[in-house]
Amino acid sequence: MISDNRTEHGIPHTASCRALGVSESWFYKWRDRRPTTSELRRQSLAAEITEIFSESGGTYGSPKIFVPLIRRGWRVSVNTVAKVMTELGLVARVVRHRRGLTRPGKRPAAPDFVKRDFTAEAPDLVWCGDMTEIVTGEGKFYLATVIDLFSRRLLGYAMGAHHDADLGTWSSRR
Repeated sequence: MISDNRTEHGIPHTASCRALGVSESWFYKWRDRRPTTSELRRQSLAAEITEIFSESGGTYGSPKIFVPLIRRGWRVSVNTVAKVMTELGLVARVVRHRRGLTRPGKRPAAPDFVKRDFTAEAPDLVWCGDMTEIVTGEGKFYLATVIDLFSRRLLGYAMGAHHDADLGTWSSRR
């Protein structure tokens, strides 16, 4: 700004420095200053971190970015990587992990009437049901089926957008 005032408006450095409360010696020292080797190293480290972060699609945090940096020959710590990422404003996107549908809830589990024995002596004595989550481009989709354990034939199925007891209308295969 001090240099710009002189070139654009003809204001001498002395007047600009006095108005801004800056010593002239500091201004000349700053003007002639070259970046130090550690500053140059930090700039190239920031460029490498930004590259690795963008290659990961914004999902890598400092521990995962640290590993490729070490493989590329950098001697840095995870904390340094985290600090540089903070300075650059790079925040890893949280990847959500799928949770299973069968987890203990407030209600007790349904009784096991077949005692884990999935065989039957005759048709229509033992039926078994199952629910499957299908991930599609438009979201999750749930399919509930009922089979006869003797013939292993599909007796009916239901489809819906939620995994609750009311999956819509049942379709029978009989």
